[in-house]
Amino acid sequence: MADRGATRSSLGKSTVRDLDVTTGQSVLARVDFNVPLEGGQVVDDARIRAALPTIELLLEKRVRLVLCSHLGRPKGRDPETSLAPVSARLGELIEARVHQAPEVVGPEVRRGAERLEPGAVLVLENTRWERGETENDPALARELAALGDAYVNDAFGAAHRAHASTAGVAEYLKPAVAGLLLEREVVTLRSIVEAPERPLVVVLGGAKVTDKIALIDRFLDTADTLLIGGAMCFSFFRAQGIATGDSLVEDEGVELARRALEKAESSPCELKLPVDLVAGDRFDAGAERRDLDGVEVPEGWMGLDVGPRTAAAYAEEVAKAGTVFWNGPMGAFELEPFAAGTRSVAEAVAGARGTTVVGGGDSGSALAQFGLADEVDHLSTGGGAPPRAPRGTPAAGGRGPG
Repeated sequence: MADRGATRSSLGKSTVRDLDVTTGQSVLARVDFNVPLEGGQVVDDARIRAALPTIELLLEKRVRLVLCSHLGRPKGRDPETSLAPVSARLGELIEARVHQAPEVVGPEVRRGAERLEPGAVLVLENTRWERGETENDPALARELAALGDAYVNDAFGAAHRAHASTAGVAEYLKPAVAGLLLEREVVTLRSIVEAPERPLVVVLGGAKVTDKIALIDRFLDTADTLLIGGAMCFSFFRAQGIATGDSLVEDEGVELARRALEKAESSPCELKLPVDLVAGDRFDAGAERRDLDGVEVPEGWMGLDVGPRTAAAYAEEVAKAGTVFWNGPMGAFELEPFAAGTRSVAEAVAGARGTTVVGGGDSGSALAQFGLADEVDHLSTGGGAPPRAPRGTPAAGGRGPG
């Protein structure tokens, strides 16, 4: 949970603490309620809870609070991605009345916002029901801005996107300030890069090198050790001419991996790749499983987890760290036969003596799956959260270690 006692100077920008609002004024706040749903119910409310410090601080000021968020990636109105279940869960977590709007914007939404009593909450519908959201449409941004007297952005997981509810609305609604969660996330992650306790050990997994290349480049300059896992390791192996069988290989990532390997040769950071793997004959919990004493994957097989020697070596590096940053699982942890590598890293991170920061939706899901979510110093809300797809489907996780 965000620390209300952090100073403004720690972020360097105005925050919700600096917001001068009075009873009855309206505040529009962008939050990240992109949470997983199952059967019309919220199955993981971590992101809702993460927003509570900002929400509660604003409600203490007796403002009329209008919240907006996306959920999933619908292409227009989609009842299965309605924020109604989120509103219901929020209402259970706070001592305030929570109303659900029928749309994102429009006459009925404006009337609902105007009728909202001080100290109450109105949750707009899924912002991605409006096509103009992802296009950062000025007309949509102006309609959203008309719902508040001030704007708060507390959606760390979406703050990097130039959407109408994040970037666009701030052009039309002033003052615009950061929320407590966004502040904490930025300050924590900045400290990893600028002033970590050494050694800084970074563990990167996931499916695609293209998703992580910015982190790889940055940490090759700043980290002491960089441990690579997940399906993206096969782009590195392919770049080295190592057979990858039927493993998931991102073609675009191979050249990026080759450049990273070249950079690592002259970098003070030691880049390590898996030395053994666990393979399956298909991406399925019932797949035939084979332990590989090496990293060459035979045809007809796919690497689905790092092997025990790799897991032990990575855990040893984590145990020696002064600061650990983990982003991305080591394998298809949603399939029990291929979860051991990710479980080993998760347990090592949870038990590390140094400062531990975990980022990314799948890493957080892994910690939750293994009952370790409360054992790290900072669990970031950044990264994807599948709203409907069950774990193990391509929409939710992807193939191979990742």
